[in-house]
Amino acid sequence: MEFVKPVIEYAELSPLLIVFGVACLGVLVEAFVPRGGRYLAQVSLGLLGTLAALGAVIWVGIDLEKHGSARGLVAAEGALAVDGPAIFLWGLLLVVSVAGVLLFAERRLEGGVSAFAGQAAALPGTEAEREASTQGLDHTEVFPLMMFALGGMMIFTSANDLLTFFVGLEVLSLPLYLLSGLARRRRLLSQEAALKYFLLGAFSSGFVIYGIALVYGYAGSMSYSGINEAIANSTESRTLLLIGIGLISVGLLFKVGAVPFQAWTPDVYQGAPTQVTAFMAAATKIAAFGAMLRIFYVAFGSERWTWEPMLWVIAIGSMVIGAVLAIAQSDIKRMLAYSSITHTGFLLTGLIGTTSAATAVGDQITSTQSVLFYLVTYGFMTVGAFAIVSLVRDAGGEATHLSRWAGLGKESPVIAGAMTLFLLGFAGIPLTAGFSGKWAVFASAMSGGAWPIVVIAVLTSALAAFFYIRVIVIMYFSEPQGAGPAVTLPSFMTATAIGLGVVVTVVLGVLPGPVLDLAAHAGDFIR
Repeated sequence: MEFVKPVIEYAELSPLLIVFGVACLGVLVEAFVPRGGRYLAQVSLGLLGTLAALGAVIWVGIDLEKHGSARGLVAAEGALAVDGPAIFLWGLLLVVSVAGVLLFAERRLEGGVSAFAGQAAALPGTEAEREASTQGLDHTEVFPLMMFALGGMMIFTSANDLLTFFVGLEVLSLPLYLLSGLARRRRLLSQEAALKYFLLGAFSSGFVIYGIALVYGYAGSMSYSGINEAIANSTESRTLLLIGIGLISVGLLFKVGAVPFQAWTPDVYQGAPTQVTAFMAAATKIAAFGAMLRIFYVAFGSERWTWEPMLWVIAIGSMVIGAVLAIAQSDIKRMLAYSSITHTGFLLTGLIGTTSAATAVGDQITSTQSVLFYLVTYGFMTVGAFAIVSLVRDAGGEATHLSRWAGLGKESPVIAGAMTLFLLGFAGIPLTAGFSGKWAVFASAMSGGAWPIVVIAVLTSALAAFFYIRVIVIMYFSEPQGAGPAVTLPSFMTATAIGLGVVVTVVLGVLPGPVLDLAAHAGDFIR
């Protein structure tokens, strides 16, 4: 048998190669660089690597259009699709990751050390942990872990067959399981969050791999185009296919925190280091929705009549249950976690809309365009909000109970003002990016005839505004009990992440057109 050398499009895959190269270099830094020099080396590697990969993404996007292949190409022997949506999502993930690296690098909040445990293997409360804390040990392994997670997310969004899809899912998940358990303070809560995330994540991965086996058994192909062709041309029983779609959906819906697979979200958001929560909440949702769009539209596009009703039910449940449970929360991180479940419902609403530009009429917004735009607005608001949460502190560390935020408007008007902007954005108040994002997904759903779900989404938005405005009232109109809230002055790094979120929230609220046009220009998924 003759061996055929595989063809790898290294230029088009350069962003992925840069990210994984930086991650591997980070591992070598941990092995060979003295402990005192690791922090600077890892931060420099992380920032330079993400910026270099971002530059490569821009170059790939321009190069595809220059050669007249704006729709993209299938690379790595059919494993990855490099098309407009993939490039858009890669760029968004990398910009969010730049903010994530800056948050991970913050050291001023904990008195000169990072928010991560000095020795992850040490049991909470033991002499080993106290010794690590006394020595000020810095857990710099978090930077290569973050880069590996980022690489997995980029694979996940561009996977063009089910095996690559599963590899991307696992590569992005495993580092996040570890990062969730590395908090310097509240170690038991952090380790509990990591354990819950790992167990439930592994359980959902089992559903995914079983679903992949069933879909392969039905279609006889792993590639998305092959599966779609088999669905379109087959007249046989669809039992294997329908069960497989349902099982694969479990893993995707778990990653986005949709009802009824949302139980991990509040516990993990609360227990993980806030810097990890910020990165995970924004980047994972971007990657998972990118993968969801591609697999539903490309692989299962011919079976839309089957999976669309399922998404209707899940979207309504996510919006309603997330908003209702958020009202009862007294912890800011748990409240934002339930808020993210509600936003998952809004994103699913956009996914149900008009599928592609080919079926849109006039200037109607497509589902891909609306979801991509919403992910931009949600991602930056989420990173900014959690970055602010890390600044409000007391003697025990972060003060996440809402009662500790009373009087924050007087104590720190700038921080309170930025948080108010993010909360108004989450609520969808006009002139914020959140309003523009909700308008986009609602318009897409309306164009697809899903007006009942849009009505429920609008009512849910009004309900959700209550718990956002409640936090604003606490910050400005409530008197603190005892000592008032203390805001630690951040370094340039956290301030930059917050500033980036503020700028995007304001600019996309006032002038959403350029990013909407960019999302529209990304076009449809290559098939």
